Amino acid sequence: MNEPALWQLLGERSAAPTDLSRGPWDPAALHGGPVSALLARAVERQPADGIDWFVARLTVELERPVPMAPLEWTATTVRAGRKVSLVDVTLAAAGTDAVLARARALRVRRAPVALPHDDPELGPYTAIPGPPPGPDEAEPDRSTVDGYEGFHNGGSEHRFAEGAWSTPGPVIDWVRLCQPVIAGEEPSPLQRVAAAADFANGISHALSFDTHLFINPDLTVHLFRPLQGEWVGLASRSLYSDDGVGMSDTALYDTTGRIGRSNQSLLLDRR
Repeated sequence: MNEPALWQLLGERSAAPTDLSRGPWDPAALHGGPVSALLARAVERQPADGIDWFVARLTVELERPVPMAPLEWTATTVRAGRKVSLVDVTLAAAGTDAVLARARALRVRRAPVALPHDDPELGPYTAIPGPPPGPDEAEPDRSTVDGYEGFHNGGSEHRFAEGAWSTPGPVIDWVRLCQPVIAGEEPSPLQRVAAAADFANGISHALSFDTHLFINPDLTVHLFRPLQGEWVGLASRSLYSDDGVGMSDTALYDTTGRIGRSNQSLLLDRR
C-alpha cells in the first residue's frame, strides 16, 4: 500500500497526483499548491555545481488546469553563475508536449555576511520582523468547500489567527502540510511555502464565491530566509479593480518571524 502523500513518484521526472492534491472547484483538476510544491522540488533537484543555493524567488505559471493524471517535468539551468542563477521547469501531461504549468526560480548563493545588528541606528532595521499570533493561538478551520477529499481539506491544516474561510476580507492563516509532497520524503522549507502560498486568494476573498470567480494563473514567492518548522503564516489580503483584474498580497511568516512575501495575479469574472 502506498504511503499517503500529495504525489506518488513514477520515475525520476514523473509523478501521479493523489486525491490529496485535488482542488476545491473540480475533482478532476489539481489545486495549485501541490503543483507549486512539485515544481519547487524539481528546482531544488537541479544540479548545484558545488554552490549552496537559496531559492530567493519562485514564480509559477499555471497555464492550464492540471488534471488528475500522470505528469512529467523537465528542468533546465538557463542562466548559470557563481552567485546568481536561473532555473526553468516545465510540467506536462505524461507522454505529451502540452505544457500545463511552468516555473522560474532565481537562486542566490548562500554565504556568511556580517550585518550591523549592534549598530544603534542601523541595527533595528536589520532585525527580522516578528510573527503575528501563531498557530497555537489560532483557531482550526476547514474549507467551506467540501464534498470530496482534496488539498484544501485533507492535504493541509489551517488555523486562523484573524478571519476565517467563510468570512470575507484580510486574514492571518497558519497552514501546515498534513502529508509529504512525495511519499517517503520530508518536505523542504521551499516546498512547504510554495504549497501554502497558493491559498492566499481563496482565504482572503472579498467577493462571494456564489457570484464571482477570482482565479490565479500565477504565484510568485520571494524569500529572504528559509522557513523554520512546519507552519507557514499567511497574512493575506485580496485587491480588485473594476477591469476584471485583481491580485493577492501576502506577508509570509514562520513561527519565529517574517520570511518573505507572495503575490498572485487574479482573473476576475462573474459566474
